[in-house]
Order: sequence, then structure tokens, then C-alpha cells
Amino acid sequence: MQKRWVLKARGNPDKVAALSAELGIGPVLAELLVQRGVNTFEEAKDFFRPSLSQLHDPFLMKDMDKAVDRIVKALDNNEKILVYGDYDVDGTTAVSLVYTFLKELGHESLDFYIPDRYSEGYGISFKGVDFAHDQNFGLVIALDCGIKAIEKIRKANEYQVDFIICDHHRPDDHLPDAVAVLDAKRPDCDYPYKELSGCGVGFKLIQALAQRRNIPFDSLYKYLDLVVVSIASDIVPITGENRILAYYGLKLINSNPRPGFEAILKFSNINRKPGAEARPVEELEHNGNNGDDTDCIFTRELTISDLVFLLGPRINAAGRIESGRNSVELLICSNAETAETIGQQINDLNTTRRDLDSTTTDMALDAIKNDPKLLKAKSTVVYHPEWHKGVIGIVASRLIEVYYRPTIVLTHSNGLVTGSARSIKDFDIYDAIDECSDLLEHFGGHKYAAGLSLRPDNLDAFRTKFEGVVDRIFPDEMPSPEVEVDLKINLNEIGSKFFKVLKQFAPFGPGNMSPVFQTDGVIDNGYGRIVGKNHLKLTIGHPEISSSPFPAIAFQQGDHYPYISQGKPFCICYHIEENEWNNQKSIQLNIKDIKIPEAGEA
Repeated sequence: MQKRWVLKARGNPDKVAALSAELGIGPVLAELLVQRGVNTFEEAKDFFRPSLSQLHDPFLMKDMDKAVDRIVKALDNNEKILVYGDYDVDGTTAVSLVYTFLKELGHESLDFYIPDRYSEGYGISFKGVDFAHDQNFGLVIALDCGIKAIEKIRKANEYQVDFIICDHHRPDDHLPDAVAVLDAKRPDCDYPYKELSGCGVGFKLIQALAQRRNIPFDSLYKYLDLVVVSIASDIVPITGENRILAYYGLKLINSNPRPGFEAILKFSNINRKPGAEARPVEELEHNGNNGDDTDCIFTRELTISDLVFLLGPRINAAGRIESGRNSVELLICSNAETAETIGQQINDLNTTRRDLDSTTTDMALDAIKNDPKLLKAKSTVVYHPEWHKGVIGIVASRLIEVYYRPTIVLTHSNGLVTGSARSIKDFDIYDAIDECSDLLEHFGGHKYAAGLSLRPDNLDAFRTKFEGVVDRIFPDEMPSPEVEVDLKINLNEIGSKFFKVLKQFAPFGPGNMSPVFQTDGVIDNGYGRIVGKNHLKLTIGHPEISSSPFPAIAFQQGDHYPYISQGKPFCICYHIEENEWNNQKSIQLNIKDIKIPEAGEA
């Protein structure tokens, strides 16, 4: 699929020059900082050296005082507390965090609950409320869900079961009548940072409890590996508090991960090497299986990309195929041998998940190819009653890689058509689905991902209405996927000092993506070749500028080899990363896209 290259606007030249002089760095690095909103020495210090002391006071969050008061009352009266969370990575890490914290406070009247994806669906369920009542739980702490559970909380109130909701999704106009509703996205919440993950909200809750109980903040550090995995897997912005939490969470997961993470890593392709320089693993996403495996073994520190492509899918697999409870059991486990046993089971489930994912994707692609109406549409809405509910979100993402348009994949579950939606740049799929809410039973999510359910007899009407919303927003041609380029540079601007500073821009993720550079008129040194699954291994030089050549890898771009092998110039956009082989480190270009000059172009 042809991609558009979009060059970011340049920063204020005076700000760039001033920052370059103040920090003693080159203008390219200063430009990258200004693009990220870093304009002064102090802002640069906070950016490069995040501090846990910069975290906000948790009591700034609306209802935090009510939540803490109710939990303290439950602890003092030895009430039964149920920690309730969604079945995905964010939910299971959040449950693991709060459950373990309360357990370590010495509270024994404690259990956790993960709803079944198939019989209960997402979030707080009536079955879960009934369970809390039947088992005499006086308090339920709901994590990563609940912001729309108005009817469920009404039922809980009838049972005299108190709920504390800790969520990060967008609320409706009315909130559930819970004891406390913690969600920075509440219109009446003045909490300074709005983009916490569900597990991040859980961390703010235990931070507040620790303050109330005079527990040193240092004792909370051990939970940051859970927080960073949630931040990475839920694709929340790595800015503000999330950047601080991710920075220290990565340090922890690289130095002393909990047994559950250690067990999962044994089934990945990463040999952790504490102290090694971190580099992005963009190759994983190009390996044909969403980064779950490669044929190589990498020895280095884990990055955010590793958490997204290696840890996240395996933790998710339990809830997709069997029960998310298995993931919590793994993450709260303190025994390495037990963790390895559960980790093996979860890895096996992930293998099953990959097979289902591949089969379902092929079926969905065939359905589109064989339906002229779907081929011409500006949206993709596909349905099959036998598709596995646990993989339809992944399949939606895969379909966007082929047909770049808003996509909804639906299956049949519990008498309803239910599915997952994924979006493209500059299209708010939550708002689009909201416009079709008269045809839906339930829906929820955010700008780029959502879930929904509807009665089977509304499916055709929903397809038509959703397509109409997309057509109204994109009245002309649908946009093509784009590569956002930070800066155009020459290869001679890349050096060891430059790269040393560039690495400190990490952790990378939404809001602070790994910089993409563009260089025109490069050539291969003549030894380029196709490796693996249609990948290009090149050595890139810049013949018009005196510079040393750089090794480069271009995943899934082997189709360009016939042209490149002729020694002709071409254009590249790429990340700069570090490659380590036989204990030797070198700078490598990870090429995201290649453009071949059209006939007649210089």
C-alpha cells in the first residue's frame, strides 16, 4: 500500500537555536526537542531525567478522598473486598497491582474477579455483581472498567454492595452511582493529567492509600513493572505522568521483573541484558505475526515495543482464549517455578490465538474480496457468526493494514452480534459509533478502538448508517496511510554523539514516537540482498555527501530490490537504532519506507 510521507512543521528557529546553544547539542536534536514541546533547559532536564517526585498528588483526582475513606473503612472492619477488572492487559495488570498491595497490607478477606469474555462481555457484568453479593463482598474495586455501568451499579446498590470505579475511558453524560468514580476524563475532574491507563489509575489509588497510611512511596516502586506493561499495551500517550511511570517501570522490568514477567520472557525472543543499550524492535511488527516471534534472538534491554509485541499478546491470550484469571494468577505469583508453569500454559494459549488470528484474517479478507459492495465501501464492517470473539480486535487491525479505512469485525455471542472496531488517523471511531447508538445494545471505547454489540436484526441498518458517517467525514477519496517524518537530514549528521543523545529520548510511544528521518538520494553499496520474509539487508551510502555508509534493514520491502540492486539512487525514511552482533555495537538504519524516483526525476 502506497504511503504518504508527511514532513512535520519546523519549530521556531530562534527557540531551536537557543536550545541548541543552551544544551550544547546540534540543531537536529534541538529541533526534535522543540517539536516535542521542550523549549528550555529545565524542560529538557525533566524530559531526559524524569523523576518520581514529579508525579501529581493522587488526591487531586475527583473522588479520591471518598475512595480512600471507603477502603480504609473496609480494611479496619475486615470487610470482604473484591478486586474486579477487565480481561485485557490493562485490566489484569491493574487487578494484580491493587490485589497485591491490599494483600501486603495484611488484608486476608480478599479475592479478585475477571469477567468471562464470552458469557459476560467487557466490564462490570450483572453476573459479577451477583457473585459479589452471593459471596458477601461489602466492597468491590473495579479497575479499567465501570464508567458506563449505570444499571449494574444500581443493582449493586440494591444489594448494598459498594463499588469504587477506577476507569480511564470516556464517560457518558451520567455517571454510575458508585461510592467513588475515579476517572480523570470526568468533566468535573481537575486532575492535571488525563491520559493514565487503567492500571495507572489503580496506581494512583494505592499511592493515595499509601499516603493515608504513612507508607513510604519507595515501597510502591515494585509495582511499576505492571504499570509500564499496561501503558505500553493499552497504547496510551507516553507523556506527562505516563512517561515518568514508563521510564521507571522499564528500569524495573529490565533489572528485577516479577516472576510472572520473567516466565513469559523465557518464551520470547529476547535475552535480557541489563545495562545493554535499548533500541526499538520495529522488526517485530514486520515479521508477519504482529511481532510475536522472530527467528532471531536479541540480547539487550527491553523497550516499550517489546512490551507491546512480546509481553502484551501473551498476557492477553489467556482472556482471549480461556480466562483472564490465569493472567492475574501469573502476575501475582511470587514463586518462579509456579510462574513458569502458568507461563507455559499462557504461551500455549498464545499459539492457539495466533492460529485463530491467521485463519480469521484470511476469511475476512476473502469476504471483502468477494463482495463488490464491501470493496467499494469507505468502511469495513464484516461479520461471521463463528469467528472467535477473542481475536476479532486483532483481525480488525490486520484488515486496516490491507484496506486503510475504519474497520469493525463482528461475530455472534450470547444472542447478540458483538465486535471490535479499529480506526485510522484523524477518524474518531467512538464518535462515529455513537452516531449509530440507536441501533446498538452497548458500546464503549475511545478514539481509535471500541467495542460494540447489537441485535442481529439491526446489523444491515448499522452497516448502512456507519458507512454514511464515514462517507460524510471523508466525502472525497479516503486518505492513504502516512509516515510522519520528523526531519530531513543527511547521513553525515549521524554520529556517535548524536545517537547517544537520541537514545535518551526514550521511552518511545504515542506522544513521543521514535523519530523518523528522511534522506534523499541514497544508494546501496552493491551488497544488498533479500533476507527472511521479503526483507532487505542493505548498506546505505550518500554519494553526493561525504559520509560513512550505514547498515540498514527494510522489513517487508524486498519488492524494491530489483531497482536498488542497480545502484540507482532512492529515498528512505527511517529510525536510527543500535544493532549488536557478537558483542559489537553499530548504528543501524531501520527503514520504514522506500520511494523510488519516478522516470524523469533527478
